[in-house]
Amino acid sequence: MTLLSKYSRLGASSRLRSLQFCGFLHDVGLEITVRPLFNNFYLENLYAGKGRSISAIACLYAARVRCLREASGSDLLWVEKEALPFIPYRLERALMPKNVPYVVDYDDAVFHNYDSSRHALVRKLLGHKIDRVMAGAATVICGNRYLAARATRAGARHIRHIPTVVDAARYMPVPNAGNVRPVIGWIGSPSTQKYVLALRAVFERLYQTHPIRLVLVGARPELAQQFGPVPVEVLPWAEDTEAHHVASFDIGIMPLPDKPWERGKCGYKLIQYMACAKPVVASPVGVNTEIVEGWDCGLLAEGDNQWFVALDRLLSQTGGRVEFGRRGRLAVESHYSLQAQAPNLACILRNAAGMVE
Repeated sequence: MTLLSKYSRLGASSRLRSLQFCGFLHDVGLEITVRPLFNNFYLENLYAGKGRSISAIACLYAARVRCLREASGSDLLWVEKEALPFIPYRLERALMPKNVPYVVDYDDAVFHNYDSSRHALVRKLLGHKIDRVMAGAATVICGNRYLAARATRAGARHIRHIPTVVDAARYMPVPNAGNVRPVIGWIGSPSTQKYVLALRAVFERLYQTHPIRLVLVGARPELAQQFGPVPVEVLPWAEDTEAHHVASFDIGIMPLPDKPWERGKCGYKLIQYMACAKPVVASPVGVNTEIVEGWDCGLLAEGDNQWFVALDRLLSQTGGRVEFGRRGRLAVESHYSLQAQAPNLACILRNAAGMVE
């Protein structure tokens, strides 16, 4: 089968939703040919703030069209979100191989890129594109209920839930990081650092009573200067160091505004923290509520005062932090891990391709 991922391994969504499963799938007899749309060079420029080259994107799209032609002999197409972003459905479908079923996977509310666009032409031409992609799929795989609800309204024939997961073998539980100053940690990217910056007043208030330190993994270095007197360390993100950095936290946070795009997120930051046995504090948005309340692995907070109270409580109660962390790690081992979900994914792909178990 052919995997049409959106990115190479440097792209988080592709790495987590598909590429990290390929080794297991190979071991159980599923041969996967990986064909990313956007390569590492494109992502490196994007993360560095250099923007997008129209000519480079045109070349990448041309390569994707060739991949679609070459996939005519595949048993199945495994598509991340859509084959050709910002291309109308009819043209995309015409370019896809005939008589080859496809499975499509969503970990973000990408349909809002179209139906909520500020450009009327985008809304007109693409507003229902993702619904039509979902309706035509043999199976739609969704990372949370918000995305699954959209697939249901779109008329998808089969909808399956696979949460975004970590490889539990890479993330070691470290209930006590041994920090002299308790570390409140966040991991993300420059595109999401605005969420943690919104809590600046909370951290400044906490710093008056607790000797806290902020550690931000994956943010732009200049963000460290925007938290007043609070000590901040910004660390670069890398796949081979992310688990080590998370293990150094005492508390992991995931602030989000309650908006349509954010409701489609799959709580991956929380799962990383939980994998290292860290208590979490999160905004009650989308799947965050399901994870935190369902597994009793931390606290939910809405608004500056609730965030202050939640963090103050965890900073004051070491035993409570350990217990929340223990339950979070158990949740990862039983549900939010590659080891727990890879067999489910293999079954979905086999069934979609019409393979006999």
